[in-house]
Parts: sequence; structure tokens; C-alpha cells
Amino acid sequence: MKCDLHVHSYHSGYASHLRFLRARDCYSSPFDVYRVAKGRGMDLVCLTDHDSIDGALEFLDRRPDVQDFIIGEEISCRVPDAPGLRVHLGAWGLTETHHREVQRLRANVADTAAYLQQEQVFFAVNHLFMLFGDEIDLDRYLREMLRLAPALETRNGAAIRRDNELVAELAGDADAAGRPLAVVGGSDAHTLQWVGTTFTESPAQTRDEFLADLRAGRATVGGRHGGLWRATSEIYGVVFNYWRALVGLERDDLSARYRIGGLAFSIASLPFQWIPAVVAFSLKSSEARRVKTYRGTRKQQTSSARVRTTTA
Repeated sequence: MKCDLHVHSYHSGYASHLRFLRARDCYSSPFDVYRVAKGRGMDLVCLTDHDSIDGALEFLDRRPDVQDFIIGEEISCRVPDAPGLRVHLGAWGLTETHHREVQRLRANVADTAAYLQQEQVFFAVNHLFMLFGDEIDLDRYLREMLRLAPALETRNGAAIRRDNELVAELAGDADAAGRPLAVVGGSDAHTLQWVGTTFTESPAQTRDEFLADLRAGRATVGGRHGGLWRATSEIYGVVFNYWRALVGLERDDLSARYRIGGLAFSIASLPFQWIPAVVAFSLKSSEARRVKTYRGTRKQQTSSARVRTTTA
């Protein structure tokens, strides 16, 4: 069975940039996500909205009898002694009680992880390097993250290949050191164009068997990696959907004041619509530089460890 374990919907909240516009992080409806995912060969469908399960509950309210749907969530956590450092945990098979509790705990990623472990909710550290910006020592960060969760997202559809490959190598190192980590993959899609293009696969025949395979480490990842084209298309896709929302062609909760302000800003910014492409290029270039630096640091640490072992 295949499932894209990292997908967003309209319920993922608002974009972090230009907050005064109240543009959504994603405009896809849960029902469209389900339709597109099934059309692309996903046997199971999952929503992992940012700090919300409202999209999943909305879908199940209208489709209560489906047996191929998984409630998921991407939990935005903090590291208390590292101001500014965010960690995203993907969790699958949650209940409403789980959701309420992780939202209460998410100011401390260790407390959130401990609760999920206690409740036997399967979870993973998503896109290990995408949000890390040297807020703490790299070695400490990796030690804490690899100890935190039972799984890593080793293929994120928005991350570049070298980024995903480095995370996969770290998962392999953990296995070799006797600390096996399960692996998951998902598109991280914020537009329908990319839903189901990256996925997790297992030999399961049912949803419950699939979740059991995830916990047991019997799953593998497949599908696309990200890159400049992916980043650019998603940024422009969300911008386009925001414009559609302003004129009532997409679902939204905008008041008349926000509609007028958004339309005025959009018209005024038309000559500058090359900026999102520059932002996408900057993001992917920065990601490539970080991964190169982290890989170099990791090689140095590995070499030093070998020297110490040989000397001993």
C-alpha cells in the first residue's frame, strides 16, 4: 500500500510572510486532496495540516465510512533552550484528545515526543534540516533529534535530493549503531499539483496493517525529491489561489476589509511578481549550502572518531 504521509489542506493556517494579507498556507480542500491522491495511485490518504486536524475531521464528517483515510498532523514544536529553533513532528493515527494535548505541549518538543511515545502514536521528525539554522551546535541538534522520535522523514518532496540523502544516511547510521529508526516519505504538498508525488509504501493490506508496518520499520519511501522548479511552482500556486480567494473563487474567511486591502496590494505588486521566483531560488540555494556544510561537518566528525578509535 502507498500513502503520501505529508500533505496540507486549507486548514494549515496562514502563511508566515506578509501576515497582514491573511493569505493561507494552502488552499486545497480535504476532498480535493483525497480525490487527487487516489487518482495518483495512493491506496491510503492522509492529511497532516499544521497544528490542526480540522481538515481530517471535516472529511470524516462527510465520509464517515471510509477505511482508507488516516488522521495526521504536523506539530510545530519549539526547543526551549534554543530560541528560534522549530522542529516539525509528523504524527499519524491521532485522536482529538491527542491533538488537544500535543497543542498544549508543543512549546517543548521533548515533552511532545514523550507524550506521543506514551500514547503509542507513531511519529517522525520531518525535514530534519529544513528549519535548522545553526541555533545550537549541529552535533547536539542531531543527537537530540535522532533520540527524540522513532522515525525520520527521509524523503520530503519539497527538499532537494542531497538533503533527503543526508537524512537517509543518518537513519542508516542510527541503524548501524543499534538504534533502528523507521523511515517515512511525503510530498509536503501545499498545492494539488504535488499531492501523491512522494510517498511511503509497505506490504500492508489494510490501514491498520499499514500503521503497524510504519511502527515496525517495514515501510520504504519513494517518489520525487524537490528542487527549484517545485519550490517556484508552489509559491506561485499559493499566490494564484490567494488571488482566486480574493474574488470568491476559493474558500476563504476574509472580511470585506481584507479583500479590498488584498486586491489593492495584489494590483500594486503586479510589476514585482518576479520576486517569488527570486525567493524560491534563494531558499533552494541556501538549503544546498547548508546541506553541503552539514555533510562536511559530519565527515570531519566521522574522521575524528576513527582516529580516536585507532589510537585507543
